[in-house]
Amino acid sequence: MIRPRLSVRKLTVAVAVLLAAGVTALPGMGQAAQNPPDTEVGAVGVPYKGTLPDGTVQGFLDAHTHVFSNVAFGGNVVCGKPFDPAGPQKALVDCPDHFPNGEFAWFENFTKTGSPVGTHDPVGYPSFKDWPAHNSLTHQQAYYKWIERAWRGGLRLMVNHLVSNRQLCDLYPIKNQPCNEMDSIRLQARLMNDLQNYIDAENGGPGQGWLRVARSQDEARKTIEDGKLAVLLGVETSEPFGCRQILGVAQCSKADIDRGLDEMHTLGVRTMFVCHKYDNALCGVRFDGGVAGVAVNAANFLGTGQFWDARTCTTEYADNTIAAAGTIPDALKPLVPLPVYPPAPHCNTRGLTDLGEHMVKGMMARGMMVEVDHMSVKAADRTLDLLEEVRYPGVVSSHSWTDTKYFPRIYALGGMIAQYGHSAPQFLAGWQQGEGYRDQHGITGYGFGIDVNGLGGLPGPRPDNAGNGVTYPFTSADGSVTLDRQRMGERTWDVNMEGMAHYGLMPDWIEDIRRVAGDEIVQDLVGGAEAYLRTWGAAERFQAPANLARGATATASSSEWSLWYDFRPHRAVDGDLGTRWASGWSDGQWFRIDLGAQRQISRVALRWEAAYGSAYRVEVSDDGQNWRSVAAVDGASGGLDVVSFAPTSARHVKVQGVRRGTNYGYSLREVGVY
Repeated sequence: MIRPRLSVRKLTVAVAVLLAAGVTALPGMGQAAQNPPDTEVGAVGVPYKGTLPDGTVQGFLDAHTHVFSNVAFGGNVVCGKPFDPAGPQKALVDCPDHFPNGEFAWFENFTKTGSPVGTHDPVGYPSFKDWPAHNSLTHQQAYYKWIERAWRGGLRLMVNHLVSNRQLCDLYPIKNQPCNEMDSIRLQARLMNDLQNYIDAENGGPGQGWLRVARSQDEARKTIEDGKLAVLLGVETSEPFGCRQILGVAQCSKADIDRGLDEMHTLGVRTMFVCHKYDNALCGVRFDGGVAGVAVNAANFLGTGQFWDARTCTTEYADNTIAAAGTIPDALKPLVPLPVYPPAPHCNTRGLTDLGEHMVKGMMARGMMVEVDHMSVKAADRTLDLLEEVRYPGVVSSHSWTDTKYFPRIYALGGMIAQYGHSAPQFLAGWQQGEGYRDQHGITGYGFGIDVNGLGGLPGPRPDNAGNGVTYPFTSADGSVTLDRQRMGERTWDVNMEGMAHYGLMPDWIEDIRRVAGDEIVQDLVGGAEAYLRTWGAAERFQAPANLARGATATASSSEWSLWYDFRPHRAVDGDLGTRWASGWSDGQWFRIDLGAQRQISRVALRWEAAYGSAYRVEVSDDGQNWRSVAAVDGASGGLDVVSFAPTSARHVKVQGVRRGTNYGYSLREVGVY
């Protein structure tokens, strides 16, 4: 056998990029003629169908997973596929370069031990001696029979994120798939539909299978009511629509984004990330911490020509801390001359760009959900401002990759939060952390983001499970199915010994959570699908409210004079972000709008130019003479400010400056009143 030859330098760079990718395995295609052999799921009973008396559905939500990442990144990073018409003996096989003993599987070895040196048994089905395993990141963990066991155990809604990474594909030496990110995403969308058809063929024909790809909230709800698994398509990729940036220069346009969003919507995609792992032309990313972050930062440099640019955070929000240069592995030091960063906490200086704002608005216009995970806090803050301006509910944090201090804002909008698939004690702690916010906003239901096939690892065995581990057989959380240890081929899995070795052990993991945390958390998880459907449905039904300030009469305390530009007050209510009102250069200036009649209002949106107000009041009046303050802002930093207050009736609205944020005056590109 001829094996690929890798230089030490290229191997090291490839390791860095693979660590940076954040996800990953060969496609299976065609129709099933018969049930594959030896595919027991270890579940007996009829899965729950119908609704509760109040009309709600019940079932677990996995808000973040990657069933077909096996065809991403060149198609040879993760080994094995979710299905094959010839059965598991064809689907669950190792990559060619892992034979004969795993010695050449350098990335598998590196992610397990920190060294590219190591071995494993490359044989998958039927012996499964060394894989799948919770910490084996380069072997298929979402074979369709394992997904079936998760469904029988209570899973009712799965968000399957189509994923890719051009740079990882370019550097990985063995490929059987294209490196174009959008081509990979198109392929994964087709394969998800192929899997649906394959399962249908196994179960009697079109529409008879237990899995349906849903294109609307109503379709997903009907699928769950029928007792089946609804699958929603999402996208998590580093350069959506080719929107990379090189030395700060965007490589895409607004037209590219519009065409891309239209295509994704046609494919059935209803939720998307704006950026992932690397800074792109749309937004800056939330850093990875630790040694893995060193590799991601190196990959950011290779892809964009720039390392992450960080400052010491000046607010309570923070990105993950960038590892100090002294933590770089020896093998990477010659290749990763990291900048010297300021003291932690670290915040990415890159936020949401104008192109990124265009994408977020485009997603809102199409009723799609905006994923805020992986955004820098600067980008996430601006994105939430945009959503809050019009109260758009379609916002999701699907796998613990945003600052938890944003939780109140996400829940206040009606959004959805799911937690990464941690071990039971850590998952319990995360659930408790957000419980008060959910209670405050009347949110029922909770979800998880397992991130299967995502190069993040699945929950391992709980180290303190002696005496209170999962007892087999056990009953599913909805009481409809009895589950025993899952067996396939020559292997039987026990969550107490092996953790969540593959996706089929999801019900066992949830039973382990119940053993540790009790029934309340599990009942919240059973409500996860309904909670997500509510957010999805609200996004589909959303209609942007009218901006009452648009075209209204505007006056101001002063206006900057220019021979070339018009800075008069009406420029801040003309709907054009390219124009603006600018005041004289002193504190205490004001901007006023006459709405023409008494209106019920509850928020004002201020889009500042570079000259902004760091302290100001929002005042209202019925007659334009007698004013009352409804909100006071201090410590603002410009950009988009959305100021909410108790609903009140008024005809006139005034922004009364108190203190400028610069040496110039106050300058507003656009004012919104809602």
